[in-house]
Amino acid sequence: MNVKKAILPVAGFGTRLLPASKSIPKEMITVVDRPAIDYVVQEAVAAGIDTIILVTHPAKHSIENYFDRNKELEALLEQKKKDKILDEVRRIIPDHVSVIAVRQPEPLGLGHAVLCAEKIINNEPFAVLLPDVLVDSTDKNNLQQMIEQFDASQASQIMVEDVEPSRVDQYGIVALEQNAGQPTNNIVALVEKPAVDQAPSTLAVVGRYIFTPEIFTYLHQTQADKSGEIQLTDAMAKLLEIQKIQAFTLKGYTYDCGSKIGYLKAVVHYALKRSDLNQQFSEFLATINHK
Repeated sequence: MNVKKAILPVAGFGTRLLPASKSIPKEMITVVDRPAIDYVVQEAVAAGIDTIILVTHPAKHSIENYFDRNKELEALLEQKKKDKILDEVRRIIPDHVSVIAVRQPEPLGLGHAVLCAEKIINNEPFAVLLPDVLVDSTDKNNLQQMIEQFDASQASQIMVEDVEPSRVDQYGIVALEQNAGQPTNNIVALVEKPAVDQAPSTLAVVGRYIFTPEIFTYLHQTQADKSGEIQLTDAMAKLLEIQKIQAFTLKGYTYDCGSKIGYLKAVVHYALKRSDLNQQFSEFLATINHK
């Protein structure tokens, strides 16, 4: 079955970006001139996703509004003959793509957020995209490649990134199957934030997943942890006991826009990619380097 639906959990409060996230959803904080979440949605659409499921909170209407049509604004832009920006506004969500919002009534963890979208998934394979992680593929759209790998193997997929050994205790880390001394892409274990000297690899989970619908069985069975949250990692470990889960190694860059330094790095990266900003921004950065 084709992967056409993606869950984006957006109900969190974004405490790492306070005080800005007190009144602005962290997903709506702009990277250059677009909300961070827009980059993730465009990544999904480019990969062939046609149904975006926002698992949201009552205080985050601005996210839903951003992906809705604003006829009054469009009429104003049309009247003022601002055709370029009008076209950009209309292209935020192509006509063939649906955006659906469901509520997460309590902040009970990533696993619980995924469960909130179960009825919309309707027993199909699906993607989960963390909206504060931006992925800029240097190769063909990496999410599209993950979907192609899923289509070939029918095994759930996790995107991973090779990180510095000193940083493994900040991530979920995967252990890979070995064949004649060489790693395959089959995952044999998932370890959440291991000690630096105990990590099975340096391959860190980076916020892109594709699951078979069986993951919901194990999410229902997963008990809340000490903080009262249902962890997606725990359900993945159970799924791994009955099905293959494969790793897809990122070919590109990731930016954690849920952290201040990750957000700043993303702004610089995406500004330098813009042909209309690159020269002036590069010149400005050069002046900073000399101070």
